[in-house]
This record gives sequence, C-alpha cells and structure tokens, in this order.
Amino acid sequence: MWNLLTMKAEIISIGNELLNGDTVNTNAAWLGEFLTGIGFEVVRIHTISDGHNVIAKTVDTALNESDLVISTGGLGPTHDDMTKKAVADLFGVGYKRDQQVLAHVQAMFEKRNIPFSKSNYAQAEIPENGETLFNKWGTAPGIWFDLEDKHLAVLPGVPYEMKHLIKEKVAPKLREHYGEVGFLYSKYLKTAGVGESILSDEILGDLSLYLNEEVKLAFLPNLGGVTLRLMARGQDKEAAWSKLKPLHDVIYEKAAPFIFGEGKHCSISEAVGDLLREQELRIATAESCTGGLIASSITDIAGSSDYMKGGIVSYADSVKLYQLGVLSDTLESEGAVSKKVALQMAKGVAEKLDADIGISTTGVAGPGGGSEEKPVGTVWIGFYQKEKQYFAVKAFFTKDRLMNKERSKMVALEMVRRVLKGINTMPYDLKKERA
Repeated sequence: MWNLLTMKAEIISIGNELLNGDTVNTNAAWLGEFLTGIGFEVVRIHTISDGHNVIAKTVDTALNESDLVISTGGLGPTHDDMTKKAVADLFGVGYKRDQQVLAHVQAMFEKRNIPFSKSNYAQAEIPENGETLFNKWGTAPGIWFDLEDKHLAVLPGVPYEMKHLIKEKVAPKLREHYGEVGFLYSKYLKTAGVGESILSDEILGDLSLYLNEEVKLAFLPNLGGVTLRLMARGQDKEAAWSKLKPLHDVIYEKAAPFIFGEGKHCSISEAVGDLLREQELRIATAESCTGGLIASSITDIAGSSDYMKGGIVSYADSVKLYQLGVLSDTLESEGAVSKKVALQMAKGVAEKLDADIGISTTGVAGPGGGSEEKPVGTVWIGFYQKEKQYFAVKAFFTKDRLMNKERSKMVALEMVRRVLKGINTMPYDLKKERA
C-alpha cells in the first residue's frame, strides 16, 4: 500500500513576471497548502524564467527527486510561452491536436467577437505522452503526464483556472492513482508574547516522546508570537485525532498562558473581543506611535461594537493635553515617550469615552526621533481598568517603523488578554510599572 508519508512533491512557478516583481506568486502558496493538506511533503518550490532550457532542466531535476511535480504558467500561444515545448523536448515526443480543446478555444473567440489567429491553434497542441486536462474556464488546457511511478501536472498560471483544474482534474487523478489516503488532521495553536526559541526550549522543552512519522509539530514565528501547527494522519478523523491528542494536551499543559486561540486564521483581536464580551467590558484606545492600529485591529472583528467604545489618535502633544487630559507638567518633565504619559493617556481615554478599560501607546517608531535615553523602538504601553489595574510597560523594538507599530499593537492587545484572563506575567516578560 502506498505510504503518503514518504511522498514528495515539488512546485514549479514559471514566468519572468514572477521574478521581476510584477506579479506576486500566490499560486505557489495555494498549491503548497493544498498538497500539504492531502499529505504530500512539499520539498521545493521553484520560481523560474520562461526560458526553454531552464524549464526543461528544472522539470527533469524535480521528477528525478520527487514523486509529484506541478508546474504553473507558460501555456499561452505567444513566443514566450515555452512550457509545452520544453516538456515535449524533455520527453522526446511530438504533439497531437486535441479537437475538443480547439473547438472550445474557437467558440470562446467567436463569443467574444475576437478574430482567431494562427497562433491560437497552438493551444490545442498537446505533447503526445500527455493527457489533456480540459479547462472550461480558459483557453489553455492543463496536461497530465503519467510517468510510471512519477507524475507531472502542467497547468496554466491564471490562479482561478489553476485552482479549478487542481480541484476538478488533478485531485481525482491523485485519488485514482494512490487511492484514499486517510485523514490528515491539522490543528493550529496561536501564541502571543513569546519568541520561538523560548517557547521551544524553555517552555515546551523536549517533545520527542510525542512526535514520530505520523505526528508532526512545526513552529511558525510571526511578529506577535508563534503559531504551532500540529499534524497527524489516520484512517479517519477520529483515528488521526487520537494520535494527535497527546501532543495537543502536553502543549496546553506547558504553554496554556501563551495560547490565545486555535485555528489558522484566529487573531489576537478576536480573542480579546471574546473576553471583553464575556466579561461585559468596554474598551477605548489612546494611540500615539501606533496611529490607530489597535483600534483598527479591534474593529476588524464583526460585532466589535459590543465592546469597543472608541479611540483617539493622540499623535500631537496638544491632543494628549486637551483631549486626554495629560498634564503639561508631565510632558515637560518626562517627555511624551514616558511611563507617566502612557498612564495618563490610558486613564484619560477611558474616562473621556466612559470605557471600563483604556489602553495607550506612546513611543519612538522611527526611523528618526530617537535619542541616547530613548532610542528608536522605545515604546511605553499603558493600561487602565477602573478600580482594578493601572500600570505601564516599557518595550524595546527595532529600528523599522512599520514593524515597531505592529509589534506595539500586538503587545498591547496581548496585555489586555492576559489581564482579562488573570495571567500575571506580561508579554515577553515585560515588567509592570504601576502608577
């Protein structure tokens, strides 16, 4: 019986436009997710030019090293669409004309009232050892090559055409050849406020007892934390979950305070919103260096009007003074980027907008404006909750302005989540400095 765990796949994205930045290669990401989802190990993704020789060489190398190769792009009728010729030459075969494809292309041109030129006949020319994957959504068909124990799918580069062909033509071919491969169970655990190395080495430690050829764990770091991808295969969903559950449970046992949600698209804003709604609390934001990112992130979630009162972008000191009630003496003695200003901003916005919680940011986003005492990347984040907590934390980020803004937003939201969950530690072990 074929063992999916040993099957390797490669993706070849063809087109000069992908290399020079004119087009973003979304096809490769989508294909990688699709192939991983059905259990293939994607070992390489190639992005190459439209040249005949480089296409032939890349396809040849990929077929020598992997079980399944999927290429996209280079199937048009113009002189720079070289994929079919490169593949036919690689296999040493000629072409056959597919009359169904030809009739389809001619009908599309007639429907659009476009003259059918001689070059368009090339769309119906298929390498002799290939099988047509009829493309009802466009003029370029896909081509399937059954090479004994290897397979090659040559597909158009237009994303929606490629996706339809994968779902309706290639996927059935894979099932036909390999049979039903069981169930691949994937679970994503989202963490915040901790780096990859600390999460792996100090918090989770050695998990080898729970990992094997059928149970995998991947660390996917991002600006705000780390996503843990847990994967297991079984005959069905229940069997796969039974293999995955011990790993899942031990991760929660060790890292629960850092996990804010499950699911690939779960966000920290959604997690914070759920807690605010459950506790019937309303929040307001006062943002200087983040420029409204926190408020924007909160209101990205449908139904956020249940808990979001509003926000003030207090970029100028005058707004801090007259809208948030920051004391002029504090600004003069401490400067805008300071603990006291962050605290007064958080309290001021909560009181002004009649919210239960106020969160604030003030910092040096960069690239200019820093000093020896307050270098670029210095950020104070304030938190105020009526009659409960009133503190600020000081963070140091990088010299990249946009990254500093994004990280400040993530830390601020994770601070709110931890307070509402009753977790005493702050993100990245930042220290609470109380009012």
